[in-house]
Amino acid sequence: MRTFRATQWIGAIALAFGVFTAPLAMAAKDVTVAVPISLDSLDPYNTNSTLAQAVGKSYYEGLFGFDKNLKVQPLLAESYTASPDGLSYTFKLRHGVKFQDGTDFNAEAVKVNLDRVLDKSNGLARYNQFNRIKSVTVVDPYTVKIELNEPFSALINALAHPSAMMISPTALKKWGKDIALHPVGTGPFEFVEWKPAEYLKVKKFDGYWRKGYPKIDSLTFRTVTDNNTRAAVVQTGEAQFAYPVPYEQASILKANPKLELVATPSITTRYVSMNTLQKPFDDVRVREAVNYAINKDALAKVAFAGYAFPAQGVVPQGVAFAEKMSPWPYDPAKARELLKEAGYPTGFSTSLWSGYNDGTSAKVVQFLQQQLGQVGIKTSIEMLESGQRVQRVQTVKDPKTAAVRMYYGGWSASTGEADWALRPLLTTNAWPPVFYNTAYYSNKDVDKDVSDALLITDATKRQQLYADAQQRVWKDAPWAFLTTDRNLSVENKSLTGFYVMPDGSFNFSDVDLTQ
Repeated sequence: MRTFRATQWIGAIALAFGVFTAPLAMAAKDVTVAVPISLDSLDPYNTNSTLAQAVGKSYYEGLFGFDKNLKVQPLLAESYTASPDGLSYTFKLRHGVKFQDGTDFNAEAVKVNLDRVLDKSNGLARYNQFNRIKSVTVVDPYTVKIELNEPFSALINALAHPSAMMISPTALKKWGKDIALHPVGTGPFEFVEWKPAEYLKVKKFDGYWRKGYPKIDSLTFRTVTDNNTRAAVVQTGEAQFAYPVPYEQASILKANPKLELVATPSITTRYVSMNTLQKPFDDVRVREAVNYAINKDALAKVAFAGYAFPAQGVVPQGVAFAEKMSPWPYDPAKARELLKEAGYPTGFSTSLWSGYNDGTSAKVVQFLQQQLGQVGIKTSIEMLESGQRVQRVQTVKDPKTAAVRMYYGGWSASTGEADWALRPLLTTNAWPPVFYNTAYYSNKDVDKDVSDALLITDATKRQQLYADAQQRVWKDAPWAFLTTDRNLSVENKSLTGFYVMPDGSFNFSDVDLTQ
């Protein structure tokens, strides 16, 4: 009887207070990431922003993708075969995948997406990444064939880049150019809301093909332009992850027991291009003098708090086919000697533009101004806003009228191989407004090496061609080769599976939050 009465009593309590009989509600797993700039577009084919494409991985996927170490992995494509002549690739696609609007992912969806970027009338920013594709053919519902105008050994890396992610054909038809405001993909999250300059929010896609994923309920990318504030929102718990964080705050963040400061390898190279079409930079001795005049070790400490190191070549280590070289030594006496030989015994005056206007970039160009001044090169500094950068640097039509002289910039080869580190920056066909060769550098042997490397698949031969190109560029010194960064981020220790990739993009396929 005692047992019976105890049971009755417990049941009465349970009914009265609604406990024991119902499962405990789990707290929602909501993650906020603090990022430095606003997104310019949600269309992966029409943006050059690494951040916009990184965020796009939440709702979009491509045939291939990169893991956190920038190694190619299959995603919507399960396998592929290439013809012996390198002109045809056939892809077998994953079955049972749906877009977030219920549309089936299949070969027709691949054709629609690639045909769209290849249509020049659409004017999409990433056209040049795909312009070697001659045609896209649907072989059967889950087999698609890509034929090329000429061999393109970097094709799979190009398809793994976030700019090749698949958009729902139904959504493309519905929204047209406004697809940039209404992303619909096959990714783990579906779009909720975007308030430009404030935040973008996505939520868990229940129909995601990878069972058990995503592990969190929502993901918000919050724009926090101020460096110090971006670090602060993680300290207060308003965000669980922030990138980049100011180097000068590293020691403070490191001391917080709730946070983890993470420094990871990057493939971001920092450089100053010199307009080789204009005096005095048409003389290689002047360009060599600039390289000798800069103490790269000191620059890494002053501007990057030690989270960078002198450039070890034209292409950073970690990029396929990178050639490692000894950094240019710091030798101001040699710099002055070369300037004298070139006819500038007392130096000269020039302008130094920065492609960025953040605090770290300001430290870099101020340091460069001081270093160059010691050998007689007097520089006037200007920090360009994004609009100024586009107008005065990236879209100049006539090289002869380009006002750029010395230009501080940075680049990461986000396809993970040397082609994208060299072709957009250092080939003759890459002069603005086509790409970003702001040195207006031209070397026929470099051009031939880079173009020939894309026509062959033999890795050893490609390595030889890329090595020759890099050695020639290093010798010609169209840039002052500065530093390679280390990516610096901070996260709450309750967060796992969110990574900064070597190119500054994000990998968050395994993101989770412990309760």
